[in-house]
Amino acid sequence: MKAALLQMVSACSVQVNMDTADQLMAQAAAQGAELAVLPEYFCLMGQHDTDKLQIAEAFGAGPMQTALSAMAKRHGLWLVAGSLPIAVPGDASRVRNTCLVFNPSGENVARYDKIHLFHFDNGLENYDEARVLQAGDTPVCFDLPSRDCHTWRIGLSICFDMRFPSLYQQLADMGAHLMLMPSAFTYTTGSAHWEVLLRARALDSLVWVGAAAQAGTHENGRRTWGHSMWVDPWGQVVACQPQGAACVVADLNMQTLLDRRQQLPAVLPVVG
Repeated sequence: MKAALLQMVSACSVQVNMDTADQLMAQAAAQGAELAVLPEYFCLMGQHDTDKLQIAEAFGAGPMQTALSAMAKRHGLWLVAGSLPIAVPGDASRVRNTCLVFNPSGENVARYDKIHLFHFDNGLENYDEARVLQAGDTPVCFDLPSRDCHTWRIGLSICFDMRFPSLYQQLADMGAHLMLMPSAFTYTTGSAHWEVLLRARALDSLVWVGAAAQAGTHENGRRTWGHSMWVDPWGQVVACQPQGAACVVADLNMQTLLDRRQQLPAVLPVVG
């Protein structure tokens, strides 16, 4: 299965970011991808944490969700839409950091709410997603019937989640062949930990891993690490884009996964 990570340097304008996402999806479709993955916060890297509250949409309704559905249908792609703020009913001070999945008909087929909220303070940088985010609590997989005649079970996660192996063990127990990690890693943490975490998560369960990243210096001054990366089930990096907006395509081979699991029976066999 050919799949694309859509790396972005998101701005403070939702419309600009949606246009960029659409352009990158067109590139993915032109290269024959079936699956496209946007990064965390693809729709907005705001000036303040509370900017997320201003653009939050009710689940199943709103201009961003409508546009994403239309993009998936127009480009004929499975779209894993990074993350966008989804309103919490009855609490205007919190949103969920939500990854939505659309099939090539434009239907929303899966929703994952980020479970582990980022908190980092080194004295120079301070981030605390719990100020405006409500954590999710449920691991999510979805099935993608591919042109390669396999049905890929795909596990969803977001950014900081990748530091918690127990989540990926749950996804592996649910039968995941591919784990996706839309992200917006800071430059500081990414330069130290990004690649080793992605390779470790691939090796934990002998799965394919794909991480679409924010990648550069944003309008709000935040600097993100980038390095959108595909990692194979043997923990080898097969594609990587350090910085800037880009479409990072890789051919994901189910047989590679099955062969590695036969050679090293560290997980239950998966068929599909």
